[in-house]
Amino acid sequence: MRPINLPEPPSGFSSMPKFFDGAVRRAVVIGNGFAGAENQCMGLVRALGLSDRHSLYRVTRPHGGINRWLHWLPVSVHKMLDSVIRRLCGNSRFQASKIGISSVLEADAYHIATMARETFHKDGPLLVVASGRDTIPVASSIKRLAPENVFVVQIQHPRVRLNRFDLVITPRHDYFPLTLEGRRQIPWFLRKWVTPWEPPGSNVFLTVGALHLADSNTLRTAASSWHEELAALPKPLLVVNVGGPTGNCCYGVDLAKQLVVMLQNVLWSCGTIRISFSRRTPAKIANILVKEFATNPKVHIWDGEGPNPHMGHLAWADAFVITADSVSMLSEACSTGKPVYVIGAELCTWKFADFQNSLRKQGVTQPFTGKENMNESWSYPPLNDTAEAASQVIAALAQRGWSIHT
Repeated sequence: MRPINLPEPPSGFSSMPKFFDGAVRRAVVIGNGFAGAENQCMGLVRALGLSDRHSLYRVTRPHGGINRWLHWLPVSVHKMLDSVIRRLCGNSRFQASKIGISSVLEADAYHIATMARETFHKDGPLLVVASGRDTIPVASSIKRLAPENVFVVQIQHPRVRLNRFDLVITPRHDYFPLTLEGRRQIPWFLRKWVTPWEPPGSNVFLTVGALHLADSNTLRTAASSWHEELAALPKPLLVVNVGGPTGNCCYGVDLAKQLVVMLQNVLWSCGTIRISFSRRTPAKIANILVKEFATNPKVHIWDGEGPNPHMGHLAWADAFVITADSVSMLSEACSTGKPVYVIGAELCTWKFADFQNSLRKQGVTQPFTGKENMNESWSYPPLNDTAEAASQVIAALAQRGWSIHT
C-alpha cells in the first residue's frame, strides 16, 4: 500500500491552542537526587500520561568535607554556610563530586514560576510534582510566586503548613502520631514538636505505601525485555530483595543469618531463587548471603553489574521475600498481587511498624517463617496507590476547571 501524503499545514499554523483551554500539557519534577523520592514523582507523572512531557530539576546540597554532617540543616542555610566556609578555607579543600546530577538543572523557584507565568496562555497550566524534604521550600515558593498558573503536588508529608500546596500525597502511616498508639509512644513534653498536629485536610490524599514506576505497562515491557533470561527458569521463582538497616528498622548480621536459614528451609520448594541487594545493603550483610549461596545452582545473586533486573523480577517472580526496611520495595511488590513475605517486620518501630501492620491486616503481606511451601500461592487485591493518586490529581485539577491534555 502506498503511503498517504497529507498536505502541509498553512504557514504560521501552530499545534498549540490559540486560546487558553485549561489543559495541563507539561510537568516539572523537582527531585532531591534520591531514587526513592524521584521515582515517586516519575511514577505519578507517568500515570498522568505526561512521562514524555516533563522536565527534571533537582535541589542539591553541597558535598565534601564538613558537609556530610550538615544535612540536618535547611538546604538554604546549608548552602549559605558552605559558601562562607569555602571563602574562608578555599574551594580546593571542598571539591564536590556531582556524578550523575551534572546534566540536571538546579531547581530555581523564581525561574520555574516565571516560566509558568510567561507560557501559561500558550502551553496551559504547569503541573509541579516534588518529593523529599529538601524540595519543600522550592515547591511552595513556586506556588506562592505563580498561584494562578501552577498546580503543585508535594509527595511525602511536608510536616507543617500544608496549605502551601494544591495537593499533598502521603502514606497513611505518616499520621500515626495522631493515633492513640502513636500518642502513647510520644513523651508528653515532646508532643507539641512531633508533626502532623492535625488530621488530613481536603488537599491531602492518603496512600497505603509509596508511589512507584512499576505500573502494568512497565511490567509488560519488563516481561518482554527479560523474557530470554527469566522465562525459562525452573518455577516457582522466588525473588529476594534485601535493603539495609534504617533508624526505624534497625538490624544487622543476625537478620542476614536468619534469612539464610529460612531460605535453606524453603529451597526444596523453589525452582529458582534470585537475590538482589540495594544501594543501602551493608557489605557485611551481603557477604553472608553470597558466601552461603554463591555456589548453589538454584540460586542466582545479582552482583550489581549489567542491567538491573529489578523490573524483570517484579514481572516474572512467583513470590517475593523482602526485608521490612524498604517501603518502596514493598509497595512495588505488593502492586503485583503475588505473595509477598516480609522478614524483619518485628524490628520496625514508630510509623514504620504501623505500615507493616496495615499490610498484614489487608492480607497483602505475610511474615516469612522459613516453613512456607512456595508451590502454594495466595493472592490479594494489589495495591494501586499510584493510579489512585493520579485520579485524585485529575479530580483536584477539575475543581479549578483544568484537565490533563491527552
